[in-house]
Amino acid sequence: MKKTVLTSVLLSAAAGVITLIGVLLCISLSSFDARSGGAGWNMFLMLPDSAVTAVAVSLIVLDAACVAFAVLLAVSDARSRKAVSDSEKKSYKTRFSKLGLIDAGGVKKDNVPYNDRVELKSFCDGFRDFAAAEMGLYYDISVIRAFVAAMSCTHLIILQGISGTGKTSLPFAFGKYIYSDATVTPVQPSWKDRSDLLGYYNEFTDSYTETELLCRLYEANLSDDIYTVVLDEMNIARVEYYFAEFLSLLELPDGASRRMRVTADSRDSDPALFENGTLSLPDNVFFTGTANNDDSTLAISNKVCDRAFIIELNSRSKPFAAKSAGRYHISYKKLKELYDEACAAHPLSEQMKNRLTKLDEYLINSLGITFGNRVSRQTEKFIPVYMACGGDWEEAADMLICRKILYKMDGLDPTLCRDCAEGVKNKLTELFGAEKTPLCHAYLRKFQTVI
Repeated sequence: MKKTVLTSVLLSAAAGVITLIGVLLCISLSSFDARSGGAGWNMFLMLPDSAVTAVAVSLIVLDAACVAFAVLLAVSDARSRKAVSDSEKKSYKTRFSKLGLIDAGGVKKDNVPYNDRVELKSFCDGFRDFAAAEMGLYYDISVIRAFVAAMSCTHLIILQGISGTGKTSLPFAFGKYIYSDATVTPVQPSWKDRSDLLGYYNEFTDSYTETELLCRLYEANLSDDIYTVVLDEMNIARVEYYFAEFLSLLELPDGASRRMRVTADSRDSDPALFENGTLSLPDNVFFTGTANNDDSTLAISNKVCDRAFIIELNSRSKPFAAKSAGRYHISYKKLKELYDEACAAHPLSEQMKNRLTKLDEYLINSLGITFGNRVSRQTEKFIPVYMACGGDWEEAADMLICRKILYKMDGLDPTLCRDCAEGVKNKLTELFGAEKTPLCHAYLRKFQTVI
């Protein structure tokens, strides 16, 4: 732009010089007197009459060209300035209207202080009573304990079972219980990538279509509340497609390194928490997916199940007389402290570890399935926390083995599973005792009916 201005100035100056020469030439020509022998003209240039005419015409043409080119450059410079001005206005105009409001006004919270005097057992019992008394939702205490304990070892929980058993209501009631409403996101069959969850950029309006989920994830970075996201009917589309980026990020142990891509570029007017078009996925966000088992849904892959914790809800619990219970406004920091205290108070014994190791070796040799490092890490947290919630280790081990290990048999040859089912049942009885693993036995019985 500066070069354009300089060129225009030089051309204008050249046009001025040429104009001056032309004026002098005109004065000279006007003072030319042929009768005096051309003394007036010879006084300036000493040129013949034909040459003077040619020079005069050339000067006029050159002068007009310089003036025209200078005007053209000036117009081009004005347009460039306007384009830059529009670009600057565009860069300072925020394309995230909802997130901009959060930056301006902060996160809206209930004026309820955090409850730091809470134990996991009373927390689970209170949640069960609250769901029944305040919302008319009845759950078995083992489901409540499994839900709270699962949050200690993974950020993705899958509630699986038949319709009408309260899969969506459970995390919704949990959000009410902790003063942090859950975000319910109905999954659509056409979903294929992260834009279906986070939104997309509209080039025509130069704005970003922000989903409620994106706004909640942004708020989670500004708060220590526990945020629950419900992916309703999550297996109506392929989870490993639209949730792929989240699956990878949730595997990272360091929450600060979990940055999800929102936009392809970066602007000065983007929300304050954005960094080169990315937003942090904080530790205080937990995803709960609901999955029905019918013909309208897709099977959830082992990749997803291995990273999640699956809780089966195949029947409705019977109503019971619930106590009038209040709510707990608990922070994520406090919840994490409770999990750490549970792991310290109820560590896995060497006897328990040996039992799990022997079961792992047997499953590898007979079926070719194994616990793996990920499940082993989850075991070291789930069982202690489940015990701190009021359960016993046998019940926790039964649930974990059934949902995290034996479920892999669904992807194996049914005939092989039928032939090995009785041997697995006997091994479980040998290691854990008779009738100590009812969930595992019930799961294995379905393979024994295969013809």
